[in-house]
Amino acid sequence: MKVDLSRYSAAKFDRGASGWREGLWLVANLLLFQACPMKLSGLKCFVLRRFGAKIGRNVSIKPGVKITFPWKLALGDDVWLGEECWLLNLEKITIENNVCISQRAFLCTGNHNYKSPQFDLITRPIHLEEGAWIGADAFVAPGVKVGSHAVLTAGSVATDDLPPFGIYQGNPAIFVKHRVISSPTDPNS
Repeated sequence: MKVDLSRYSAAKFDRGASGWREGLWLVANLLLFQACPMKLSGLKCFVLRRFGAKIGRNVSIKPGVKITFPWKLALGDDVWLGEECWLLNLEKITIENNVCISQRAFLCTGNHNYKSPQFDLITRPIHLEEGAWIGADAFVAPGVKVGSHAVLTAGSVATDDLPPFGIYQGNPAIFVKHRVISSPTDPNS
């Protein structure tokens, strides 16, 4: 048996919105998120909410951020989305409070079944718990849960869950050491 991409069908995939709503989002996304050189986080959050995203307080959205389906996105308070990060949220992406997603990081909820001759679409949600940090150019695969205050270092690839308070590096990312957050009054911090 061989792969036959002519047999591929996404007919069973639930996009989560009507074609009309998705079309409006594509226009808003192009004008406000892709072409706009300014941060304008408040306006971007307002627009995301209008398209069904759940957005907390004090969210920072830098220029060039890509969000596939806002109606499948939940951001907590004090979340930072760095320049050109991409949230390919074919399934729900949940990002809790105080999470930093650095420049060009890629959170990808979709993949394909390489064993299937028609290359079936597979989607799984991503969940980033409070205080997590996804480094620049890092990749988070479908179905991954990044634990509270875990760090995925720059350029690393998370294909499995990352337990809380760990620092993970490489491809695939492996545990390097524990994350220790010092007190603001600690003179050695």
